Amino acid sequence: MNKINKIPNFPALECSEIKFEAIICLNSTLPAKNEINKLLPLPILAADGAADRLIEMKITPDYIIGDMDSVSSGIIEGQSKAKIVIDTNQESNDFRKVMKFALGNGYRRVIILGFHGGDLEHTFNNWSVLMGEANFASICILDNGRYGIPINKSFRLSTIKGEIISIIPQPRAILSTWGLRWPLRGELLELGIREGARNMAIGDSIAIEIHSGSIILFINSRIPYAPILIED
Repeated sequence: MNKINKIPNFPALECSEIKFEAIICLNSTLPAKNEINKLLPLPILAADGAADRLIEMKITPDYIIGDMDSVSSGIIEGQSKAKIVIDTNQESNDFRKVMKFALGNGYRRVIILGFHGGDLEHTFNNWSVLMGEANFASICILDNGRYGIPINKSFRLSTIKGEIISIIPQPRAILSTWGLRWPLRGELLELGIREGARNMAIGDSIAIEIHSGSIILFINSRIPYAPILIED
């Protein structure tokens, strides 16, 4: 490998040893039960009406959190094993309420299921919450076999040749990349102007140097493992 293509020794985005600490389920379409089972016995934190969806799948959440405006009353009354945490703050959406609970109880590595929050504005609101809460926790979205990971530090990552790698700026980032089919060299990505969707790994590892800004990195799922930056 010539010098320009050599993967720099940035901190590793490790996805093969460290596991998540909690599952957060939002009130939208959840993965199949067999996918959720791969994460158990992690504690499940259900945002309000997400409890209905879990019970339909015969999965009992450990906590039901929110103002209880969308969860069925029968679910609340019948869930003696689930702890009910009522948060009536109308200035905060369900995702933020559950993150507040998770952080307050020491959960720092969390995986989010059901991120697409029903109405389009719910999804965009969740996106906003994601970028704010990522300053305080290691958050990973799971959707349709893919991870979405907010990140603001340079890293290297083990990949599979041909894996689709997408880099979406939040809202702008200056990046250099190695190991991708379409490389960047100190180039600007910015929402509405130029994004980095659907790139491809050309070998067994990639590296991304974030000169400024932050991104959401999209890669294939590594369930049950959590993507954590590991300093050598």
